Amino acid sequence: MEFRGVLFLTPPAGADAKAPSAPSAAGTPQAPTVIRPHVIRTGTLGIETAEPQKALAAARTAAEGAGGYVGNESTQRGKDGRMASTLTLRVPGERFDAVIGALEGGGKLLNRKVEAQDVTEKVADVDSRVKSQQASVARVREMMDKATALGDVVMLEGELSRRQSDLESLLAQQTALKDQTSLATITLAVSEPPPPAAEKKDGETGFGDALAAGWSVFTTVVRYLLLALAAVLPFAVAAALIALGFRAHRRLRPAKPKPVAGPTWVPRQEGAAPAPVAQAPGTASRPDPDPDSDGSGTDREG
Repeated sequence: MEFRGVLFLTPPAGADAKAPSAPSAAGTPQAPTVIRPHVIRTGTLGIETAEPQKALAAARTAAEGAGGYVGNESTQRGKDGRMASTLTLRVPGERFDAVIGALEGGGKLLNRKVEAQDVTEKVADVDSRVKSQQASVARVREMMDKATALGDVVMLEGELSRRQSDLESLLAQQTALKDQTSLATITLAVSEPPPPAAEKKDGETGFGDALAAGWSVFTTVVRYLLLALAAVLPFAVAAALIALGFRAHRRLRPAKPKPVAGPTWVPRQEGAAPAPVAQAPGTASRPDPDPDSDGSGTDREG
């Protein structure tokens, strides 16, 4: 019996789910099948309480009482000494609202977020593909039972391995969807409140306050001085450049010649001594002529 050249056809996904319902024996059509919705519900809750251990114990009790369980739990203490814990709860979807409502009363509510994702179509598609792949694997097994040639057996074994791998992947998706839709996930964050700040008496000022106030004033003054210096600096630089240029111009400019002073005649008053006469440089001084002489070298008679 030869199987070479045989084409293996896989029915399209969803073919079984979309097939029309067969009429009943009486000829009347059957009632449509009611599809149950599949919804993935997740919630995030943050509360603040002075008794975090008590709130965590109450959350565990609420999850186990609803038929769920605690998934993950982590606790850490911050630098300020405050403890913060995170708890992951898995509860049935129909008890989701009741459990998250009970958790809100465990302390001061900080945040709350609830999400719902409808995956009904995805669940139906995966279920249909799983059925089709299971039928495909069964057909290949039947062919292997009837095969006699070694080449046909080797070819069918390779095809069977590939189809089984696809089937296992679909089964994993189906299991994950079933887990997500049957159990909702709640993430609870519990933290301690911050320590109360020490209250000061009215009008009381300590050394630290005075030091902080003084430092604030000092930094403010320095900042304004720097701003003023930055505003004046361009003008100061320009003035310095102008002064340097003026001094260089005066050094390079030739000096002006000094004027030569000539003789100056000063009128003499009656009965006053003769005023000195300025002489030009380089001329010898000579005695003043006698006022009684006529200038010719002979004395006038009175």
